[in-house]
Amino acid sequence: MSTTVRNRLPVPGWMLSAALAAASPGLAFAQGESESIPENASSNAYGSGWECDVGYREADASCVRVEVPANAYLTSGRYGPGWECERGYRVAEEGCVAIPVPANAYLDSTGDRWKCDRGYRAEGEGCLAIAAPRNAYLDAAGDGWACDRGYTEVEQDCVAIRVPLNGYATNASYGAGWTCDRGYRAVGEECAAIDVPANGYLNDSSYGSGWTCERGFRVVGDACVAVKLPENAHLDYSGNDWDCNRPYLKERERCELP
Repeated sequence: MSTTVRNRLPVPGWMLSAALAAASPGLAFAQGESESIPENASSNAYGSGWECDVGYREADASCVRVEVPANAYLTSGRYGPGWECERGYRVAEEGCVAIPVPANAYLDSTGDRWKCDRGYRAEGEGCLAIAAPRNAYLDAAGDGWACDRGYTEVEQDCVAIRVPLNGYATNASYGAGWTCDRGYRAVGEECAAIDVPANGYLNDSSYGSGWTCERGFRVVGDACVAVKLPENAHLDYSGNDWDCNRPYLKERERCELP
């Protein structure tokens, strides 16, 4: 028994490419896409298409080199000019120019602007020394002044505060500039003694009478009067009034069973 061997003709290249494209359309697309990527560009990490490499920018479907001006450096961002000015410089006419720092000033932490030294304040394009009057000091920010304790600002000057008897000067930048000693209260421009009744004590409150009745007493006018407990009652949580023992209920001035 004999076997007939048939000769196989070579397959044309275009037919092979067509067969491969039909079998693997994604591969054919990727090959076509890679051929369209311009020089100095790479395929997008996410999605399709391409993007220019760092140091290049897209122009007319190609990637051209970023021209970095003096006193600047390349950035990795895909948008913008592709460069930024160095510290102490700012953008001007597509270049970087030095930031002029006046006397008694310094570049701030960003390096994009200047600030005046302590004891100076910005005035136009320069820094002027702060002229603090007598009995004054530089404030916390260092760009202004405040009066010493016992003085108050009057027309850019520091004038001594008249402190009444039984009072003392404060550092407050508002109000009279003084306050009364404990046990006294401001009445006009003076400090008057707080009249604490028997069975009362100072409460240091800035409002009201300035005193509170002791436990077991209640305020009646300007005096502290003993709390009268009816039968089956006790002092309440405040100590200045009463409440009924359980199960009694308050009825006027008595405690009665419900």
